[in-house]
Amino acid sequence: MMRTAMKKRRRRRHGQPRQRDLVVVDQSESRRPMSPCSAPKLLRLLLVSLFLLACTCAAASSSVTEDVQYLSPKMARIQRHLDRLNKPSTRTIQSMDGDTIDCVPRHEQHALDHPLLKSHKIQLAPPRMPASSTSPASAASSSNSTSSNRAARRAWQTWHHAGHCPKGTVPVRRTTAEDVLRGRRSLFRFGRKHHRRDRAPRAANAPDVVTGNGHEHAIAYTAVGQQEVYGAKATINVWDPSIQESNGFSLSQLWLLSGSFNGSDLNSIEAGWQVSPELYGDSRPRLFTYWTSDAYEATGCYNALCPGFVQTSSRVAIGASISPVSSLAGEQYDMTLLIWKDPKLGNWWLSYGDGGASQLVGYWPAELFTHLSGHASMVEWGGEVVNTSPGGAHTATQMGSGRFAGEGFGRASYFRNLEMVDAGNSLAPVSLDAVQTLAEDGGCYDIRKAYDERDGWGTHFYYGGPGHNPACP
Repeated sequence: MMRTAMKKRRRRRHGQPRQRDLVVVDQSESRRPMSPCSAPKLLRLLLVSLFLLACTCAAASSSVTEDVQYLSPKMARIQRHLDRLNKPSTRTIQSMDGDTIDCVPRHEQHALDHPLLKSHKIQLAPPRMPASSTSPASAASSSNSTSSNRAARRAWQTWHHAGHCPKGTVPVRRTTAEDVLRGRRSLFRFGRKHHRRDRAPRAANAPDVVTGNGHEHAIAYTAVGQQEVYGAKATINVWDPSIQESNGFSLSQLWLLSGSFNGSDLNSIEAGWQVSPELYGDSRPRLFTYWTSDAYEATGCYNALCPGFVQTSSRVAIGASISPVSSLAGEQYDMTLLIWKDPKLGNWWLSYGDGGASQLVGYWPAELFTHLSGHASMVEWGGEVVNTSPGGAHTATQMGSGRFAGEGFGRASYFRNLEMVDAGNSLAPVSLDAVQTLAEDGGCYDIRKAYDERDGWGTHFYYGGPGHNPACP
């Protein structure tokens, strides 16, 4: 204890404050007001920096505010539109190709928002598929195409590698703001074909194509009035053609048509594969559908981008990419599409695949149409591109494989096993003489039809081309 007392006295002699004095000093310093003049140098620099930053933000605020005021209403409209398109899902699948697939409850899909479908009851399946009128042997040959010279494999959809949608839901490719903005068109025109205001007069038995508006074709077609048509079928070779312009496209599809081809009441149902960077943001071939009841003026759209087409399948996503695809002198891949009218309720059904692999995708309700509420008057099969003549030259956008029809299997693209459905709901092969062909400019794209019973291809054709080349300046 004496040593402790001596230490305390020694500290006081050397001027060291006691602990109690330290506390008092600290408290008195903390209570003392700090003026800007007495602030440390670092604090003064911080205050000056904050002042300059505030002045900079104030100077720039007017231009930023103007930009926000300009963009906000537009983005708000787009978001409201997306909210209508992208319904709540029970499961979301991220596909390896970048797509987001939403599994939407079947009874909540966007199709039912159509004013004509408010009281529509979803038809889960047609009463009866079209019956084939061919013999079992030829039907098997037609389905499998097992010839060593012309063997092809089935193309499917990429998103299945990442997952599947549960029963009771339908897979819907999610639409994004980027998709809408990429098209640079009004929300009303988003997902629709360009309005054909410049439709040229058309002969009564000519196909529904319009030369001079940038759309070019290589198609096979049936003559108008030849017979009442209640459906059509074909197996379509799948490729990934090169697209030159960002707003260009290349597609291969079948059309079912009825109505006035020179007026504004044309009804059309369409399905096939399509490469469209503007619509999808990439160059992958994708399964697509389209419909219109007024010659593409105000009704219809691609896929599910407007109400109308009712999906029923949980396995096939409209607008999703197709894989694998064919390669030059390599493996060939194709897909089979069948569209037919349900004779009981009048809905137009779509199936994907053939034989045991066939999948009911969904249907176009009869309520959507005028002339097609009865039957179709023409069928078309083939390819289409849009030519915007970049730089004054013909587009180099490819059709099909980008090779001319004469190059044949493994190089040129094809449609095989052309068939039609009659009034008795029977599916019958189309004779070679029953179809005509058309290509506006054979130097750019061409088509050659043929018949082959040995390989089971029946009536078929090769078509396509490279677009711009010495014969197509």
